[in-house]
Amino acid sequence: MASYSLDDIRAAAEARYGSTDITLGDETVRLLNPLRLPKEKRLELSALQDRMGDEDADQEALLSEAIRLVADTPQSADRLLTAVNGDLGVLAELFERYGRGTQVGEASASQD
Repeated sequence: MASYSLDDIRAAAEARYGSTDITLGDETVRLLNPLRLPKEKRLELSALQDRMGDEDADQEALLSEAIRLVADTPQSADRLLTAVNGDLGVLAELFERYGRGTQVGEASASQD
């Protein structure tokens, strides 16, 4: 029978479901994996992702809102979005990299 400490489990969860980290000068903004978010935020993120496929969707607003949901702090989200300065290409690339880094989590994001 195998035995694990809670610290072992936490380390494994961090390795598998860790954040996507974006460096801004001497600061790092952490974009949290959906599985590490509270249920309410996971549901909001899922709803945002559904709306991104709408023909008349404001992609800049939706991507910015998604960044605000997954950033480790509201201040970090503000700093990142200020640095991006409304560049839709950068926002899209940022969110794509976030999505690649959280692929496992996204499949389960709507579960409890």
